[in-house]
Amino acid sequence: MHIPDNYLSPSTCAVMFAAMTPIWYYSVQKVKKTVTQDKIPLIGIGAAFSFMLMMFNLPIPNGTTAHAVGGTLIALLLGPYAACIAVSVALLIQAFIFGDGGILSFGANCFNMAFILPFVGFYVYRFLNRVIPSKVGHKIAILIASYIGINVAAFVAAVEFGIQPLLFVDSAGHALYCPYPLWISIPAMTLPHLLFAGVAEAVFTLAIYEFIGRVSPGVMYDAGKIKLNPLIGLLVALICLSPLGLLASGTAWGEWGGNELAADASLGKALGYIPDKIAHGFEYEALFPDYTVSGMAEPLGYILSAIVGAALLVIIFKVIGSMYHGNKKAC
Repeated sequence: MHIPDNYLSPSTCAVMFAAMTPIWYYSVQKVKKTVTQDKIPLIGIGAAFSFMLMMFNLPIPNGTTAHAVGGTLIALLLGPYAACIAVSVALLIQAFIFGDGGILSFGANCFNMAFILPFVGFYVYRFLNRVIPSKVGHKIAILIASYIGINVAAFVAAVEFGIQPLLFVDSAGHALYCPYPLWISIPAMTLPHLLFAGVAEAVFTLAIYEFIGRVSPGVMYDAGKIKLNPLIGLLVALICLSPLGLLASGTAWGEWGGNELAADASLGKALGYIPDKIAHGFEYEALFPDYTVSGMAEPLGYILSAIVGAALLVIIFKVIGSMYHGNKKAC
């Protein structure tokens, strides 16, 4: 679901970034009012969980991949505004350090995964939890809410892809950016998420939520001590298991390089050309491109990337927590 640079026009990217700006601002203000100082580091741990889940690529039968995000999980634990900030910072680290997701398309990726996903998931959960007020109903609500959240986000991303060839073509009628119209982009994005990524998102969300509820219930409730060690332990376990994400061959739909794009047959035959702005557009060289480290075996590079990304996110929010001027203690 990470949209690379040059798949969306600069004007589309600008609109999406402009749309996210007030959302980021309001989210920060809400977090200052509603999240206590002792829980600020938890936003970093939540961001690290999201970062890690996005590294576990799932193989899709058509040769592409997909992944969970964890946005609804963070929203259920800390609220949707904290989730928006957590996932946004995780996406920022991915884009700038690992080249996963574009720099110009950062606003669009945040709109889809840091806004649409956690807010839809959170409010669907709240509705279902009222409709089915029981322990079993609570678990069902988590599963359904997280499943719907990531699928709505995938649909919105598909629309962003699909409007590009309608709006931006050259004199020969060739797309300048993403070449796939809505009738291709919507099923190509939504089906893998409906069948695979959505299921993974639901299972991961419920499993981690239940784990945290058992080992550190203070995360969810104002009463009780927040125990970070079990959460860090789970994060370390995910880092150690991260090379499993390499087992999925192929690239996620809509994240191909120029040559892969020209050879793709999503339109019924090979596209046969590289859209001009993808061939000659904005380029950015990440420090660890695609979670690889020069001169290091791929699994070890993947683990090192996981350590760097997760550690950065935890440290960033630890520092923010030390300078926090918001709500000092629970009401």
